[in-house]
Amino acid sequence: MSDSQSARSPDPRDQLREKILADSPRLGPDDSFRFTCQPGISCFNKCCGDVNIFLSPYDVLRMKRRLGITSEEFLEKHTLLPVHKEMKTPVVVLKMNDDEAKTCPFLTEQGCGIYSDRPWPCRMYPLGLAAQKDTPDGWRGERFYFLLREEGCRGFEEGPREWTVREWLDDQGIEEYDRWGEQYKELALHEYFEKGGTLSPEKMHMMFTACYDLDRFREFVFGSTLLKRFEVDEDFVEAMRYDDEELLRFAILWLRFSLFGEQTVRVKPDVAEAFQGSLDKKSLFAK
Repeated sequence: MSDSQSARSPDPRDQLREKILADSPRLGPDDSFRFTCQPGISCFNKCCGDVNIFLSPYDVLRMKRRLGITSEEFLEKHTLLPVHKEMKTPVVVLKMNDDEAKTCPFLTEQGCGIYSDRPWPCRMYPLGLAAQKDTPDGWRGERFYFLLREEGCRGFEEGPREWTVREWLDDQGIEEYDRWGEQYKELALHEYFEKGGTLSPEKMHMMFTACYDLDRFREFVFGSTLLKRFEVDEDFVEAMRYDDEELLRFAILWLRFSLFGEQTVRVKPDVAEAFQGSLDKKSLFAK
């Protein structure tokens, strides 16, 4: 599936994946395309509405920090949390304004009001990203880029400049977003799910909180006995108190341990001994 703005719903996702793989010319890092998006283009700002923008944990981190609000406030005010029976991991969608055009809440006459902290899909456009379906998990094969030509977009026509894919990704600041995105994908596309595993409502909520509601997760980390039960470097602990990126890094490690049993964090020897070699995770993570 495209990792772009494509809707994340059960059946249409698979259909869109197949359509992209079948119909879209594949672009490599050094392939070129022409595109410009700036004031003066006749369609400027018109694409920033009535679209599904799926947010990664790093998107939410950057946006809530830019707005100077807590993660809980951001999630409540600016996101939707769709739920369906096929959903394996939490999904967060940017909430559009309740107007006729369903415009983005951060849109201004001059363009994006949070431009330097805009989410990954907005940075990527007009590029999409997909992967060849040639591995057991389905979507970790050879990655390739393709052009998203939305109806009404004049960015390909009105005075466009030429970019290579590599130049566009660098200009849009994609690297950092991709790095965090890959870490989250290792959770969302974990082999646990490929083997038929599912998350209970409690674990789904735990994953949502740790990944998206970082301020609440920080309260849990420092307000419970969790850090007393694991061997965590003191400098890392102090960094997590104030640094959202470090807290998200710990959240991903902790989830890989608690959800999938990976040895990404070490339980303190005395704790392991107290549980006589069989860790009851419900007790281990209790306050």
